[in-house]
Amino acid sequence: MNPLLDRLQSYPFEKLRKLFSGIHPDPESGHINLGIGEPRHPAPNFIREALTDHLDGLSRYPQTLGSAALRETIASWLARRYAIPAPDPATQILPTLGSREALFALAQTVLDPAGHGIVVCPNPFYQIYEGAALLGGAEPYFVNADPALNFACDYNRVPETVWAKTKLLYTCSPANPTGAVMTLQQWKKLFELSDRYGFIIASDECYSEIYFDEPPLGGLEAARKLGRDGYPRLIMFSSLSKRSNVPGLRSGFVAGDAGIIRKFLLYRTYHGTAMSETVQAASVAAWNDEEHVRENRAKYAAKFREALPILQQAVNVTMPDASFYLWAEVHEKTGLSDTEFARLLYERENVTVLPGSYLAREAHGENPGRNRIRIALVAEPAECLEGILRIAGFVRQTRHP
Repeated sequence: MNPLLDRLQSYPFEKLRKLFSGIHPDPESGHINLGIGEPRHPAPNFIREALTDHLDGLSRYPQTLGSAALRETIASWLARRYAIPAPDPATQILPTLGSREALFALAQTVLDPAGHGIVVCPNPFYQIYEGAALLGGAEPYFVNADPALNFACDYNRVPETVWAKTKLLYTCSPANPTGAVMTLQQWKKLFELSDRYGFIIASDECYSEIYFDEPPLGGLEAARKLGRDGYPRLIMFSSLSKRSNVPGLRSGFVAGDAGIIRKFLLYRTYHGTAMSETVQAASVAAWNDEEHVRENRAKYAAKFREALPILQQAVNVTMPDASFYLWAEVHEKTGLSDTEFARLLYERENVTVLPGSYLAREAHGENPGRNRIRIALVAEPAECLEGILRIAGFVRQTRHP
């Protein structure tokens, strides 16, 4: 067996199952799951109809490159969304089966397993980044999110000896779990580092369409603003899962540096990750429609307006820049660690939240997720409100003296 598999940690939700082992909440209260970031608004009917109208695609093997129609649709969407020239559909865009598998596969494409390189990751982070680094034969290096910097990563603290060995850097904006959005100056810093040391930037932007004010700045958009035509060493990842409430569709794309896309296509041809023509047709319909996305955003915004004032009376939490998460500090008000809080909340209130320490690693003397919880406001409004009210009531009962 591949010995690198032994280096992988359990996924956060496996840790959560172990944390909850032996607990049996009162079933009459009804379980409310605010722990998993799975969109639970209904999938739009027109996407369902597009699937059923193109079932003949199931009788053919799809091409890894995807259809010209899908790539052209994605290019047009990128141009509209980020006010940039449309990327070349033939060389700068590649459909993927959502963003998760692509984030993993890119590392296997660009890392030299004999090179003993470094993959720089934000901390807290999406665990796929770590697994991709380890199984690609590299070492992850974690840069802690700083609450004093709106949870930005301070890359000035990374030693030159680390940058010299870095082959790939993952960034997530809007971030999971903090919701922080990178600024143009932060992008400029990353691009300067990439130019100096030659590493590739993987920009995870799967939460880009869940925002409350101005649309978040994207990696390609930042590159164009800074005169980086051709997007050197930059690949962005996007998905319909959050934008269109279709996580089961497994539809996304990568876009950016044509040279990297060319090698990524070669890898994926062997990897067997071609998107069904049926899903491609539904994806074209989804990327071409913005009305359902605006309605989706409005629904999230209403939930935040209702939930945040209640939660702020109980724990330390602020409005995120974007995404559908609340990143709350719970120890100061309750005296409980994040794992203790999650376990007792489940036992007493039948509400699931995710301990922040499960989303981070001990790095530079701290785990930046410790004593925080991630709350995903993904359920329907009434269920989210009930969950928040139960959390607030739980805190009142356990408030630290």
